Amino acid sequence: MIGAGMGAMAAAARLAVAGHRVTVYERTGTYGGAVRRFARDGFGFDTGPGLLHLPAVYRDLFLKTGKEPLERCVELTQVDPASRHVFPDGTAVSLPNASRSGTVEALDGALGPGSGDRWAAFLNRARDAWDRSRRPLLEEPLPADVSPLTRDPYPAPRTGLLRRGATTVAEVGRRELRDERLAALLDGYALAYGLDPASAPASAAVLPYMEQTFGSWYARGGMRALADAVYERCLARRVAFVFDAEVTEVVEEGGRAAGVALADGRAVEADHVVAGAPVPALYRDQVVTWQRQDEWPRYQTGAATGRVTVCLALRGAREAGAAHRTVVHSADPAGERAALAGGAPGARPTVVVLRPDDDLLRPDGHEAVTVTATVPAGGVDGPGGPGGAGAWGGGEEAVAAFADRMVEAAGAAVPGLRERLLWREVRTPADTATETGAACVPGPALAGVGGAFLPAANPAPLPGLYFAGGWSHPGGGLAHAGMSGALVAGLIVEGADFRGSR
Repeated sequence: MIGAGMGAMAAAARLAVAGHRVTVYERTGTYGGAVRRFARDGFGFDTGPGLLHLPAVYRDLFLKTGKEPLERCVELTQVDPASRHVFPDGTAVSLPNASRSGTVEALDGALGPGSGDRWAAFLNRARDAWDRSRRPLLEEPLPADVSPLTRDPYPAPRTGLLRRGATTVAEVGRRELRDERLAALLDGYALAYGLDPASAPASAAVLPYMEQTFGSWYARGGMRALADAVYERCLARRVAFVFDAEVTEVVEEGGRAAGVALADGRAVEADHVVAGAPVPALYRDQVVTWQRQDEWPRYQTGAATGRVTVCLALRGAREAGAAHRTVVHSADPAGERAALAGGAPGARPTVVVLRPDDDLLRPDGHEAVTVTATVPAGGVDGPGGPGGAGAWGGGEEAVAAFADRMVEAAGAAVPGLRERLLWREVRTPADTATETGAACVPGPALAGVGGAFLPAANPAPLPGLYFAGGWSHPGGGLAHAGMSGALVAGLIVEGADFRGSR
């Protein structure tokens, strides 16, 4: 197995239980892929995902691989309110966790009568898109004929003057929500998954539907605690890990994958090879060689965004009643979308501020805060692609100035932030590239736009090779990575007859 990311580990544990002898070769010194922690002076920060959605994915993994359930290995709590939103005009709204009626009431109270009903009508259409696409995009292997998934399942409103359905997230917000703040709310969900609202298909409406229906969860000790638990489960199932071991080639014999070659010259035979590394990196670094261009695996071409995360060590305790997650929306959403499309960060991005009330992540009497923004993967002064970090590898002054703007925006969520700041650490797509092999963050699989947002299928063009993790079906995100591991394990154990979870 190549790489010890969450999708690869989810596959490894399941395969080990099925009787396979599994060895994981990881080029870095640790596991978890993008699910990392930065620690300093007693403060700890998640530098990857900060919350978990669809925890049932990992509950199923732990159920199928051992006696101890997930909640015995990780302390999960529902985040309530699920999120607080601060808009440029000064209004703010806190949305409850997994409560449709509570969300309607909150929106009506903060944004005016009728706001909740418009959002609820939108979620009803999002539910239709979810019902139409859930199984093929989340629970089943990607079909050889993806043409049905190239069409957007998000339906047009059934009433009113609009007859032509919206094609992008931004268009849904403008035409159907008819309030700049509601449109910003929708944009925020897309941005959180690394999607540009101006190019993301309308089917991305399933993302707020998923979160508001199934809830948001936090792991005590940060989401790295979930990676720790999955790693420990793999060890308990006798999965072997070899760290600081870079795979340089998937060895092919007789027209199928037969093992891997390592940078230190070793060769390892295998009946199956699972690649958890980013598919673009495998192609870029020629770890896998395809003879013809039409045999190259698909990977998402719809976006090339990354994340800048600013870790803030703050003096003084978190105030009572503070929200765990606050989204501070950009004062210039059109400018932010234009900047993403043009390959440069906006002047004032939308930022997500996470303030976990977690004594494992901060010294007594202090607070650890992360502020995250979605940015072009290429950097502050030029475009980039899925593989490289572009200008994020340099341009320190421009990076610092962008982080300053992020912290300034975060002040709307954290009282007295500037006065309380002890120190900060800035992490860019260059750090993501170092840790994972790709600067950008893959988004979830989405139908529509001719298949531009479909990731690589789990079975590679080379027989015996499989892809697991965020760059393969069903795409990026903690829950999606766990689903990817389950699909790969099912394909290996049950073969071509495997039709997904039931």
